[in-house]
This record gives sequence, structure tokens and C-alpha cells, in this order.
Amino acid sequence: MVDSKDDAPGKGCPAGHGATPGLYPNAMLNYGSYLKVPELLELQQLESDPPAHDELLFITIHQAYELWFKQIIFELDSVARCMRDDDPYEAVRLLERVLKIEELLVSQIHILETMTPRDFLSFRSALSPASGFQSVQFREVEFLSGLRSGGEVMKNMQMHASERERLQRRLNEPSLRHLFYEMLQRQGYDVVIPPEDSPADLATRQQIFAGLMDVYQYPEKHYHTYNLCEALVSHDQNILLWRFHHVRVVERIIGTKRGTGGSSGVNYLSSTLSKRMFPLLWEIRGELNDEALYGTQRGHTEFPTPE
Repeated sequence: MVDSKDDAPGKGCPAGHGATPGLYPNAMLNYGSYLKVPELLELQQLESDPPAHDELLFITIHQAYELWFKQIIFELDSVARCMRDDDPYEAVRLLERVLKIEELLVSQIHILETMTPRDFLSFRSALSPASGFQSVQFREVEFLSGLRSGGEVMKNMQMHASERERLQRRLNEPSLRHLFYEMLQRQGYDVVIPPEDSPADLATRQQIFAGLMDVYQYPEKHYHTYNLCEALVSHDQNILLWRFHHVRVVERIIGTKRGTGGSSGVNYLSSTLSKRMFPLLWEIRGELNDEALYGTQRGHTEFPTPE
């Protein structure tokens, strides 16, 4: 029963208007219909028989990951457009959102540690041959960011033709790393664009280090460029942190067992910890001259003289 106008359907929320077909054919738009909550809650289908208690947790966590991967891809595509438009400020602003999401993903994985090894093994066999190795969206994040050597994994991934085309399209497009160096060139930095699918040679590395040295020696003079460099490193670091935490959680739960998708499990996951999307931005800080910078300072650092 509606007691007042404020209690009427669609009231109390700025978005509460418009009719929605499906489960709410005669109602105004509300929270559940806008977010498709009934449909969303039908997507957690257990494979174990009899149903294992902890399988719902396992599914929920991984579906949440895929939703966040979708958001990360959306934001990274927008970052790519900002780079094409020579807008480092907006690129950094959107990357900061990505970084917050990635920090959440790192912490979220530890919820799985509330399962004992026995809990997981009570339904693990029902998952085979599915595996996190097959996450198309995670590969998209890698390819979009600049980790193109991962294209080899497509040979061993089980996926639909449309998913394979989607990943191939990402491999055919310039990555964020490529677009970043293109933008630097347009802004007058004397850098070259490193190759997409192989390590940069010595000459390429030296030119990039020389072209960006002033940015790292005097970041206040290159404020937006420096912030963009460091936001990209943070993005890279968050993915590395997620990989590390993922390895440790998997090891804690299944030890050295092979993965359900056929991989070597922890050994394979550990081999990914050396991957870098922006390796030269990591390396350049090692090129800064200790002697040239020793004793330089910014701000007031004098201490009061004891009386």
C-alpha cells in the first residue's frame, strides 16, 4: 500500500523513472530493475553434486572479478583516447580510478583463504577443465596495457570464436604503452617507441632514458607527464601484486597440484611474476645519478638549534 506520494514507485531516487520490461512489466524503474538484480542473482550456478557449501563463494568472487575487469577495460580504453588527444591530466585521473579498483581486487582474493584445502577439494573436480587461465578479460587487460608476449597463451585457451577475435583485435591495436610513447613524441620528448612484442634493444632503451631523464630529475617541471609515468607504473605494480597474492593464495589452498585447466599450477603462476607492462619506466629510476642528486632538496628541512 502506498501511504504518500514520497512512497510511490520511482520516488526517493533521481533515477526512479521509466517502465522496465521483463520482471517488472507494470512497475516504474526501481533499484532491482535498473541493476537487473534478479537476473544477476540467477547467474551463480553450482556444478558440484551434491552442492558444496563453498562453491557459491568461489563463483561469487570470480564473477565479481570479471565485472571489475570489465570496468578496468572500459577505463583503460578511455585512457587510450586521452593519450591520442594529448590529455595526460585526464589520463591520470582515469588511471587513478583503475588503481583503486585494482587495490580492491588484490584484497578481495584473500577471501578465498577462508576456505580450507578440504573445503575447496570438496568441489574442485567439478570445475575441470575450467580455469582462471582462460579469463578473456584478464588477457584483454594485459594486451591493452602492453603485455603482448601473452599472446602465446591464446594457443592453449579454450574460448569461443568471438572471444578469440576479441583478443586478436586487441593484439592488432596499439597498446597503451605504444600510445604513451607516441604522445611523448608529439609533446616534444626525444623518445622512440619500443617494440610491442619483444624487449627493447640497447639503443632504444638509451634514447628513452635520455628523453625522460629530465622528467625524473625535475618532476615539478613536467608535472602531468611525470604523474602519467608513475600512474602507469602503479598500474603495472598493482597487476604484479595481484599475481603475487594470487600465487600465494593458490599455494595455500592446493599446494603444488596441477591447475584444473592443465597448467602446472603454482609453478606456472610463479613464472608470471617477472612480467612488466612498462619495463623502461621501472628501469629509468636506476639511471638517475646518485652523485648529481645527492644533497638536492625541496622545501624547508632545517631543524631548530637546541638551546
